[in-house]
Amino acid sequence: MLFEPYFKSNTYDTPEGTKRSVLDILSLGSRWYFVSKYVDVILKARSLALKGVYDSQAWAASSFEVVKAVEACGGQIHIDGLDNLRKVEGPVVFISNHMSTLETFIFPCIIAPLMKVSYVVKESLVSHPLFGPVMRSRDPIVVSRKNPREDLVKVMTEGKKLLSEGTSLIIFPQSTRTVEFIPENFNTLGIKLAKEGGVQAVPIAIKTDFWGNGRILKDVGPIHRKEPVHITFGEPFSITGTGKAEHKMVIDFISENLKKWNHQ
Repeated sequence: MLFEPYFKSNTYDTPEGTKRSVLDILSLGSRWYFVSKYVDVILKARSLALKGVYDSQAWAASSFEVVKAVEACGGQIHIDGLDNLRKVEGPVVFISNHMSTLETFIFPCIIAPLMKVSYVVKESLVSHPLFGPVMRSRDPIVVSRKNPREDLVKVMTEGKKLLSEGTSLIIFPQSTRTVEFIPENFNTLGIKLAKEGGVQAVPIAIKTDFWGNGRILKDVGPIHRKEPVHITFGEPFSITGTGKAEHKMVIDFISENLKKWNHQ
């Protein structure tokens, strides 16, 4: 444990009776109260990052502010499998589906208090004028998404180095954020990195369509207050053989959780 965690049991559920912000109510169901809170978090984080003082604890604090912003908009957050994070020994590769911007901002307050962690991200995130400095401060592995072979070499080379230095990595093996989970578009990059790095992998299933993807600005999509946020961490596992069985296990873990949540 690096510092005091925000979530101390195996599960977290937004407490009953959590009050919606008056300002959100006055926004008449629009996205703008949430977006304003999100932008405020980013601007404060950006300022710290540009000063060189945005460390893991500050990153987690920013992340937790986003959690509170979701709840202030009437959102319900449900996190499960947190004990699986506490049982890992050494760095791991987290492998998650990717539905919206939201999971990128929520993961740090869950994981960062327990271990050093960073992301594999696309180039546009680190060059973005608003949150680029924040992402760069986390020393991510940056891929172009234009040349899969070059991206693979870069992730393997830099990923093994970070893992050997004790940094866990979060990978979204999908080519883009999408509400629908399509197994055929879920590549084996996370499994390959865990195998090459000699570390365990942890599957993550998420449902974050509370915050939709925008048509014009993808990162400023609509808010769906009736859609609960679900995040579940699976058991850590080691990679044996070709990794095909483990890749299928991750896909099944995500698919089964999404099916369960979609029928609740």
